[in-house]
Formats: sequence, C-alpha cells, structure tokens
Amino acid sequence: MSRVPFYLRERLDEIKQRVLFETYEAQKLPKWEQVVLTWIALFSFWVIISTNIRSENLFIGGIATFIISLFMYEMLTSDIRKSGHIVEKILYIAFFVIPQYLFIMVFRLIESNFKVARHAILMDINPGIVKIKTDLHSNTGITILANSITLTPGTLTVDVNKKLGETYLYVHWIKVETLNREKAGEKIKGDIEGWLKKIFW
Repeated sequence: MSRVPFYLRERLDEIKQRVLFETYEAQKLPKWEQVVLTWIALFSFWVIISTNIRSENLFIGGIATFIISLFMYEMLTSDIRKSGHIVEKILYIAFFVIPQYLFIMVFRLIESNFKVARHAILMDINPGIVKIKTDLHSNTGITILANSITLTPGTLTVDVNKKLGETYLYVHWIKVETLNREKAGEKIKGDIEGWLKKIFW
C-alpha cells in the first residue's frame, strides 16, 4: 500500500494545527495578565487552605504566591482566551464563569445520580463506548471537559483523540441512548462544553 495518503494526511494535520495555533495564539493573554490571574488564583487558594486572615499570613502568602506566579503562570492561564480589560476578565471569571460552572456541575451530578440509581434498580442498563466530538482545541479545556464527564455518574471518559484539527472523546456510557454521535454528544456534554468555550479556545 502506498504511503502517499498517510504522508498527505500528516501534512494536512500539521497545516491545520499550525493555522489553529496561530489564530488562537494571537488572542493569547499578555504575560502580565497571566501572572496577575495566576497570582489571584494561588493567593485565593492560600487563604482558603490556611484559614488565616491575619496580616502577616496574608503578607507572606502574597509574596510566596507572587513569586510562584512569575514562574508558573503559563500552567494555569496559557489556554485562556478572553478580550477586554484585566479587571473585566477577573470579575467575569470570579463572579460569572466559576459560579456558573459550579451550578451546572451540581445540577448534572444530582440528575445523574438519580438516573444511575434508576438504571441500577430497574436493571435498565445498556453499557457501551461512544465517540463524541468536541469543538474545544485547548488542552486545558479538553481536560476539564473530560474530567467533568468522568465526574458525572454513569459516564467515564476513557480516551481522547486529536486528529486533523478535530478532537474526539471516547466515553463509556452506562446506558447508550443513541448511536448518533451528535445527539450522544449533546446528552453527555450538556452545557459544560458551552461554558468552557467562553474562556478556552
């Protein structure tokens, strides 16, 4: 069998990935904004785990988390794409994006627990692995989506496949309700993907 088609597919994959990367790289947050957002996230975590709001603890925590942010800002914020002023981004993420995600996940967890309990009691199960497509390209966004699906009872993400600029998730579903990829994706992903697309590319 000729290797030309495989070579062409590899080249096409490389070109698509390069175009996508250049398109979204242009929308990347400036370095100083990434440092600020990382510092806010780390400092908030410091305050929560230390449960101490005395001035000396806040001062030490602020300095330590700022130094860490200077070296590790890309790990948390390199995939975020959001235009606007830095204050607008902070308020948008803190008071809109995170509460919305928590609300969606709490609702989905409660709903999925009842569904799994019903399937277990009635023995109404039809397990299988389905392949669904995601419009996300960011590694962080795809990871959060895959983990959110796994966290929801009844579904488990077993693999991720990125090819030709498209990303597919292989999900084990306790009761396969449809083999249609698009409809299965809508049922499994719910509103989570739409939420992730607000800040991740």
